[in-house]
Amino acid sequence: MLSIAQKCRFRDEGYLVLPGAVSRAQVTAARHAINHSLGEEGMNKDELPRMRSQTYCREIREDAAISDLANRSSVIPAVESLVGAGNVQTPGGGQIALRFPRAPGEDPGAPRGHLDGLGSGANGIDRGVYNRGFTSLAVVYLCDVPEPNMGNFTVWPGSHLFFAEHLRQNGHEILAEGMPQVELPQGPLQITGQRGDLVIAHHLLVHTAAPNTSSETRYAAIFRLRHKEVESVGLEAFTDLWREWPGVAELDGAPAQ
Repeated sequence: MLSIAQKCRFRDEGYLVLPGAVSRAQVTAARHAINHSLGEEGMNKDELPRMRSQTYCREIREDAAISDLANRSSVIPAVESLVGAGNVQTPGGGQIALRFPRAPGEDPGAPRGHLDGLGSGANGIDRGVYNRGFTSLAVVYLCDVPEPNMGNFTVWPGSHLFFAEHLRQNGHEILAEGMPQVELPQGPLQITGQRGDLVIAHHLLVHTAAPNTSSETRYAAIFRLRHKEVESVGLEAFTDLWREWPGVAELDGAPAQ
């Protein structure tokens, strides 16, 4: 499904944007379900830190309106172009990722990136613990994000290559201390796009959500897609970068196109 040029771009940058990967009808159904949940269930203020790092609208994250964004669209075939046909486990649900507007006039500051699976306490993993439970992020925009600082999914291009080497030299055990404070090869890139656009990202790519200084809530669904051998490969994937990505490994040094 993906071209050689797209695969090379993913290999070199660690992420790929695919416009219109999910239909507008599916996006509308997901938004409907999320807004109904927010109106009926509401949000407990004390739970907001957990919701930001894990999911909003927990009770609908496995509903068809959410899971179909991945399972009945071009999301899985696109990821399988990189990890191999039949190698992606079917996700049972997705993270409902909302980013609400900041207070008017508030200084947004610079985005601060992270790697998933490093325990903070608020993300469901204890401090001092780290894991590697997925192969690829698949982020589906459920609203238009035409400009920076609208809660954009934000990536540090090439950081997957940097961290694979950094962890080979220092051991992945350093992740138990939290996010390493290192200088990355490139700064943050806020991804703009439209509802239905898909961003695929390597599990070792540094990422975050940009601040939202707009007047609109940013809606997205995030799927942490797992190679069928993710458990047996385990922590080795921190240093064996393309172990679960045969569609990338087969490029065998092909130049970017």
